[in-house]
Order: sequence, then structure tokens, then C-alpha cells
Amino acid sequence: MKTHEARQLVLATARVLFCNGQSTNQVVVGAERMGLALGLQVEIRPRWGELYLAVTTNGERSVSSVAAVPAGIDMNRVVSATRVIDGVVAGSMTPAAAQRAIAEISTSASSPTWLFALAVGVAAVSLSAIYGVQHLLSVVLIFFAAVAGAILRRWLGRRSPNLLIQPFSAALLAGLVGAFAAKLVPDSALRLVAICPCMAMVPGPHILNGAFDLIHGRMHLGASRLLFAGMIVLSIAAGLLIGLTIPGVSLPVEATGFAVPLWQDVLAAGVAAACFSIFYSTPSRFLLFPVLVGMIAHALRTAGIVDLGFDISTGAIVGCIFVGLAMTPLARWQRLPFSALAFASVVSMMPGIFFFRVASGLVQIAHLGGAKAAHLVPETIGDAMTAFMIVMAMTVGLIVPKTMIDHFFPLRDAQVRP
Repeated sequence: MKTHEARQLVLATARVLFCNGQSTNQVVVGAERMGLALGLQVEIRPRWGELYLAVTTNGERSVSSVAAVPAGIDMNRVVSATRVIDGVVAGSMTPAAAQRAIAEISTSASSPTWLFALAVGVAAVSLSAIYGVQHLLSVVLIFFAAVAGAILRRWLGRRSPNLLIQPFSAALLAGLVGAFAAKLVPDSALRLVAICPCMAMVPGPHILNGAFDLIHGRMHLGASRLLFAGMIVLSIAAGLLIGLTIPGVSLPVEATGFAVPLWQDVLAAGVAAACFSIFYSTPSRFLLFPVLVGMIAHALRTAGIVDLGFDISTGAIVGCIFVGLAMTPLARWQRLPFSALAFASVVSMMPGIFFFRVASGLVQIAHLGGAKAAHLVPETIGDAMTAFMIVMAMTVGLIVPKTMIDHFFPLRDAQVRP
């Protein structure tokens, strides 16, 4: 294979990994392994929106690049691309066959729309079960809003390159359905109809990948990932609040939901983990791992809060430490995206409901003003601090175990450098 063709193969393979949720470290290591197998001394420099590949040949350095936005999560593509790298390294796959395989992988379809929509709908219902949804009508409307929003997102994704219009539009639809539910049955718990479909869109893997990049000194990429995740959350919040406001309904700042039995809590967490794994296109043979780990982690978190008196953020960090310890070996062994695996296991702990209540509180404070809004200020600040502490606790709980395991037990592949 000519040097130019080998360089393009390495760059295309790295792009598949980078754009589908693999951690940046694994992207770099995978590209270097393939480069060595092809006789190239390569260096990958990932940036938001572009991948740079530097190749040194006979003392001369050349740089090429390809557009690459790390906004997707597709673990099946990551697994397939990793197999191609392993095949090239082992010599069981020719470079020409690898080129054809990577071209097919990069254009392969994600999960079917019907399966994606069904998984989103069931995930939203399972999250509502954790918050103690009380009405069958609420369950039906939550499922409808989530499924309709998922179909709308897929439809918009095929027609617009804008990455924010999809969550905004789906959240707008959820807000309208939630407002209809609140008008139909005047019960504040029916606000779950609006919130739960939106919680199924929280971009957890991007938050984790961004945190990993910051820890490893990739400041621009890490900050870009976190900013992208933050813009998605803002888009969801804006769509939700606009959808509720159009019919004249507001999201209450006070707590929404009821306590549920531990078995229901744990079972719902497992169902949510399975659903998130499905719409991250996790290969079916790995589905059981995030489900079991997620159920155990949620049980640890709930038991800590109920039986040991932990606050909600301490309970979250305990559950996430377990997930970090359990999922890191699996992600390393199969070279799966740790962030997607881990987030699927902890999605039931995400403080999405607090984010949306904060957004609603700020809007109501601005609208009422003066003394009328005084009672909303402490509740809104409290929700904001709770959300921040939970996100920080979850991030630390997931990252610290993985970082320590990677440090003390480095991957054999990661030690191979040109």
C-alpha cells in the first residue's frame, strides 16, 4: 500500500472511532497501532470538528486532516472499527480489505428508527417510575411524547446538519404534551410527562468524554465537548419551557414525584440502562453488563440515602464508583467506549429534573420580579447547587476509578509507541 493510501486509511479509521463516542486516548492508541502495522510513524491530533494526522517518512513530516465532529454515539461502529485495527495489526486483514471495511462501517446504519423510538419511550417511562409516577394516563403520555420526539429527532437529523434543533424540537413537543396533561388532570405530578422524555436526551457521554480530555490536558477538545453538552441541555430546557408556556403552564420549582419501593427503583434503573444501551447501538452480547451494573449501582445509591443517611450527591458518588470499577475492565477488554457504557449504567442518577426546575425557576423569577419572586430564589439556588453537586459527584465517581486502573494497569497496546 502506498504511503498516501495508508495515511488515508489510518485517518478514516480514527475518524470512525472519534465520531462515534470512543475516548480520545483510545482513538490515538488505535491510530498509532494501525500506523505501525502499515509501516508509518503517525501522530493523531484531535480537535473539535477536525482530525489531524502527522506522518514522518524518511525524516520528512507531512500533515493531513479530515472533518470530524465527535457528536455521535454508536458503539457497534466502534467495535467494528476496532476489529479492523486488530485484523490489520495481526496480519489477518489486508490494507485493501481494511479500506473497504472502514468505508462500510462509516456509512452503516444505526439502530432502526422504530427500535430507537421504542427504546427512548421505554427509557422515559422507566425514569418516571423512579420518580413515582402515579397515573396510567401519565405513563401513556410520557411514552407517546418520548416516542414521537425520538421519531422527530431522527427525521430532523436526516434533513438538517444542526445538532441542536433535534433536542430542542423533541423537548418542545414534550412540553406541549406535558402542558396538555396538566390541563387535562390538574396534578403537579403530571409535569413528569414533560420532564421524563427530556431526561432521555441528556448528553452524559459527551460530559464524561469532555472531562477525560480535560484531565489528559486536551483543554480545547475537552472544553468543546463540555460546551456542546451544555448547549444540548440548554436547547432541551428552552424547548421544554417554551412548550409548557405556549398553553400557559409552568414547571413547578418544588419537588415533583413520590417515593417508590426499592425493588421498583432498581428494576426501573435496569430497564433505563438497557434502553440507553440500545439507542447507543450497543452490540447485543454486551447489553446485560450495563443492566446488571446499573441495577446494583442504583441499589447502592438508594440504600446509602435511605438506610445510611447519605445525601443525594454522596449516594450518587458511591454508585458511580462501583460503576467505574466494574465497567473499566469491560471497556478495556473489548475496547468499548467507556463513557457510553458507564453513562448507560448511571443514567437513572442524572439530575435532569433539577436542571429543568432551575431553568423554570429562573424564567419565573424574571417574569414575576420583586417580592413576588422572593420565595422562588432559595428553591432555585438550592436546585442549582444540588444539580451541580450530583454531576460533580457522578463525574468524579466514574473518572477516578478508571483513571487509577489505567495508571496502575496500563493497556499493553497503550505502551506501544513509534
